[in-house]
Amino acid sequence: MSRPILVFDSGIGGLSVLAEIRKLLPQNDYCYLFDNARLPYGELEEQVLISGCVALIGELVTRIDAAIVVVACNTASTVVLPALRQKLSIPIVGVVPAIKPAALISKSKRIGLLATPGTVRRHYTHKLISQFADGCHVELFGCSELVMMAEQKAATGMLNMQRLAHILAPVVAADLDVLVLGCTHFPMIRNELQFVLGAGVTLLDSGEAIAKRVVTLLTQESYVLDNNVVGGKASMRAYYTKAEISEGLSSTLVDCGFSTIERIATIN
Repeated sequence: MSRPILVFDSGIGGLSVLAEIRKLLPQNDYCYLFDNARLPYGELEEQVLISGCVALIGELVTRIDAAIVVVACNTASTVVLPALRQKLSIPIVGVVPAIKPAALISKSKRIGLLATPGTVRRHYTHKLISQFADGCHVELFGCSELVMMAEQKAATGMLNMQRLAHILAPVVAADLDVLVLGCTHFPMIRNELQFVLGAGVTLLDSGEAIAKRVVTLLTQESYVLDNNVVGGKASMRAYYTKAEISEGLSSTLVDCGFSTIERIATIN
């Protein structure tokens, strides 16, 4: 049994990142922790976010003896990583909005960032833009409702396309050729976003880059990667913080390969 890779998010969005990591490390054991009791993170005060995340992640890291932590949440990554790295000695990977590759591939040099309000207003985000997209016109769109719509789709299989079109109207009007999905929830509704925005807008997220970073760090740590195990079955465990989850969401997690789904108490 390998020491598990712990992927953390506020909700089901981090499953998009987990899927990319599993493509590269299919035989590894995984734990997925989602703090859905405090969703959406984009509306929490910074100190509340930091203290809650550090305590929650730290407790589970100790319990499962995690090899690495992936904070698959753009909002949390912009504020929680320094405090989390002070507490833990294992590698920690955060999520960075794909501003740099967006600027590189844009032909019109008109790009956008679709993220939670918290990510949009962070100094870290604006520093990324000034550092890597100085030659581009960059439009910022903050929306927490899309997070809840992605959660709703995972729980029910349905999404209100009329409402989605209304939310994305400013994005359509901005005449972009590349849109960065700056929240890990958004790749969960990629097809619907693409339908509304049209084929002329390229959607970018950070999932693949995060997965490659995980492999690099584990290799540097001399971690034993289990990809050559023949017939081995990876362990997949999910932990949530809400009092309960819907049958639909539970079914989604089972379909993703999780054999254990249990509640873990929030810590503040």
